Amino acid sequence: MTEQKIVILGAGPTGLGAGYRLNELGYRNWAIYDRNPYVGGLATSFEDSMGFTYDIGGHVMFSHYPYFDDLVNKLLGDDYTEIMREAWVWMMDRFVPYPFQNNIRHLPPDVVLDCVLGLIESQKHPERLKEARTFDELIDAQFGAGIARVFMKPYNFKVWAHPVDHMSIDWLGERVSLPNLEQILRNVIAGQDQVSWGPNNKFKYPMYGGTGGLYTPFMRYIGDRIHLNKNAVSVDPAAKQVTFSDGEIVDYDLLFTTMPLDLLINRMPDVPDSVREQTHHLHHSSGLIVGVGVNRPVDSSKCWIYFPEPSAPFYRTTYLNNYSPYITPDPDAYHLLLTETSYSPHKYEDKATIVDRVVQGLINVRLLEPADLDRIASTYLIDVDYSYPVPTVDRNRALGTIQPYLSAHDIYSRGRFGAWEYEIGNMDHSVMQGVEWVNRMLLGEPEATWKDFGRAAESPIAINSADDFYAMPGHGWVRAGVEPISEAAAD
Repeated sequence: MTEQKIVILGAGPTGLGAGYRLNELGYRNWAIYDRNPYVGGLATSFEDSMGFTYDIGGHVMFSHYPYFDDLVNKLLGDDYTEIMREAWVWMMDRFVPYPFQNNIRHLPPDVVLDCVLGLIESQKHPERLKEARTFDELIDAQFGAGIARVFMKPYNFKVWAHPVDHMSIDWLGERVSLPNLEQILRNVIAGQDQVSWGPNNKFKYPMYGGTGGLYTPFMRYIGDRIHLNKNAVSVDPAAKQVTFSDGEIVDYDLLFTTMPLDLLINRMPDVPDSVREQTHHLHHSSGLIVGVGVNRPVDSSKCWIYFPEPSAPFYRTTYLNNYSPYITPDPDAYHLLLTETSYSPHKYEDKATIVDRVVQGLINVRLLEPADLDRIASTYLIDVDYSYPVPTVDRNRALGTIQPYLSAHDIYSRGRFGAWEYEIGNMDHSVMQGVEWVNRMLLGEPEATWKDFGRAAESPIAINSADDFYAMPGHGWVRAGVEPISEAAAD
């Protein structure tokens, strides 16, 4: 390919991955633009005046790609920690080891019986699994009424902020552990736990700078190509121009964009109605990330905890200080709890009261003591407008219309919200979407990670029913617009 001008919108993991690969291959005619004053997108971290570092949600580094592993090693060197996952579920006034369905023996006996009987009943009707078309139907068919009632349905609504019967089943892959009745019964009868399952049972974390500590080092390689504080307000596919809020107009030959797909379409003139109307079928959740810094040494080795019940507004809490000793001003004196609460038109959350409700929730679930109210050193609130792209039943058909229209106009939309595919939204997936697109454009190699629903929207989806997959919603990387909206002292 001759050196056509490549413009990249978004300096998050995907855009940085594309830029890094262009630089690595010696390509010269390209630039990255981002509306924020920093790189990393939702993978950014913020430090407050007290010295606490806050990630935008709980993120960990694990990989499916040798290229990504080598890149992390190059960017971080020896400046990382390596952690064995310790994850839990809090419910019914107790901690249950993760994954939940493999460790139900910790629940009250009557609940254990209800879960086991429901699972046995569901396995009498294998045809229901084959007939399932929504996540709601799959939960009933695969897990049974007991597990569905006490955990799967309430937890997933708290995460996605959308009814589970609106969700499809083609995103599951390694994201939901499908139960093995024999193994569950063995765990119950023998009194044993199964806790090491999953692709992220061992993960890395930057020693310095929080999650953002992986992305600021990109500047050493491509910093002279990055333009910050540049908000794209219009994309003209006919003129092949991007207009920014400061009035600058930039020409391109190829446009690689990671902005949310619905925003992109709505910033393009003369898009056919048949394409524009498909954005109404792209649904997402938003998130309120609340960090609470406590003037007390950490008293737990846990990594993160899930919360399916209404005793707390958040669905997950991370002991972020257990990832690196440099997350707090002094690891011997402070610890930091990072909570995540979703919201959407289906699930209202009062932003004005969320910090107070989170603190009370932490007391309710016994992560804080009442006496800790006087030990809260700092709180931090981040409002994430685009948190998770929800894999609804109408998503694939929408992508099968939108993405071919864009590519026909030399516009390529990738990344967490650029592709709108949650199932390929982990950190490694996101970076590799950028790398693989460059390989496609410059080397003629096919993109392995991104799923082209323009070709496959009508194809039947194969659901892997093996019992060796597990990852809770919330582990993946997120590409979203985010602003830290408040930093307030405790009451």
